[in-house]
Amino acid sequence: MTSRFVLRVAGAGLTAAMALIHLRLWAEGYRDLTTIGPLFMLNGVVGILLSVGLLVTPARRLGPVAAVTALFTAGTLGALVLSLTTGLFGFYESVDANLVRPALYVETAATAVLTALAMNAIGHRHYRRDPDRRHPREVQRF
Repeated sequence: MTSRFVLRVAGAGLTAAMALIHLRLWAEGYRDLTTIGPLFMLNGVVGILLSVGLLVTPARRLGPVAAVTALFTAGTLGALVLSLTTGLFGFYESVDANLVRPALYVETAATAVLTALAMNAIGHRHYRRDPDRRHPREVQRF
């Protein structure tokens, strides 16, 4: 297995886990919170779509999809940190609340894995040699 395949599957799994955490919390009562409730549902749906996207995107287009998903998970992590520190939309979360610690771990890991995947995929595409293009030493001089 290549490292890109492992990063792709791990990134998709972590993104799906993050989405499922948000959907579970939404179902268990966060849906009743103004602003936060709809955002949890949106996060869950978009997270599932992005995780599927990571799995079905062709290799040549994987870099941008991984980068967008990394930004999405980083934004989700940032929102959680804000809710734990200064509050977010008037909502203050506790680190001892249900699924907060797992969410922190999953979102941190997802951001790291997806950033590595995006860099790997974009770097590979950027440095891939075009078979129709000759190296300067291969160009014949007349």
